[in-house]
Amino acid sequence: MADEESDGTVLLAGTANLAIAIAKVVAGLLSGSTALLAEAAHSVADTLNQVFLLTALHRSRKPADARHPFGYGMERYFWALLAAVGIFVLGAGFSITEGLRSIFAPEPIAALAVIYPVLGISFVFEGSSWWRAVLQLRREARAAGVPLLQQLRIAEPAVKTVAFEDTAAMIGLLLAAVGVTLAVVTGQHVWDAAASIAIGVLLIVVAFVLGRDNKAMLIGRALPADVQRDVRTIISAEPGIVDVLELLSLQLAPDQVLVVATVDLVDSGTTGAAIEQLAEKIDVEVRRKHPSIRHLYLDPTPGNPDQRLS
Repeated sequence: MADEESDGTVLLAGTANLAIAIAKVVAGLLSGSTALLAEAAHSVADTLNQVFLLTALHRSRKPADARHPFGYGMERYFWALLAAVGIFVLGAGFSITEGLRSIFAPEPIAALAVIYPVLGISFVFEGSSWWRAVLQLRREARAAGVPLLQQLRIAEPAVKTVAFEDTAAMIGLLLAAVGVTLAVVTGQHVWDAAASIAIGVLLIVVAFVLGRDNKAMLIGRALPADVQRDVRTIISAEPGIVDVLELLSLQLAPDQVLVVATVDLVDSGTTGAAIEQLAEKIDVEVRRKHPSIRHLYLDPTPGNPDQRLS
């Protein structure tokens, strides 16, 4: 259900961006507005990025196999990282380059009757895509019992990217509108060029944040500290466990986490069957409270090196 919702969110964003990109390109060429052309480049980059994000969603659902025993969840972060690079290269690169070119070779802005309707319609489309992403994040945050901003940090990378892209798009549209208006009112084309450069800087910030977060996940990020503490508490509270000596976790996907816990048992002579039952009880309790923990392994203390359990 969550994956289908993510597909819908990305498809809506891609459709909106494609239509907006075409409208912005036409309006930008007719008007000669550098800021509008920068926004067109932004929308083109976002449209291509939706392809990356859809690829991420579908490839990450491939079942586990012998070469990838924990599945392909990490693919989501790889393709989302490529989307961040696309924002940086296609969106920010073109916007800043075009803005600098316009400063040294300014052109008058025309066809104002085209510019403002395109900006307004674009804002509506971007806003609808943004609102769908926010609604999904809010539902997921309520289900997880965490604040919206915390959910945004750990959310499905495709939905997170859409939310960031659309936020940047709406801010960029406002910057373009201000730049065009000031250029027309003052007669100074530099305002239009400055808006284009500002849009480029905005996209650099978005690309950096998304790239940093996806890089962290690809390297291997642990569960948040509060979740780790809760998992420790659940395991330690089980009769037969003296203490959790070490807890290691790895986020394999937004909804798939690997946890390995080294535990000190009450009786070092506990049979393998008894430990197996204990591990199963702990696994059920941990998953009940934290469904994203799909793989939980208990490793008894070195006194029982042959009793590693899952």
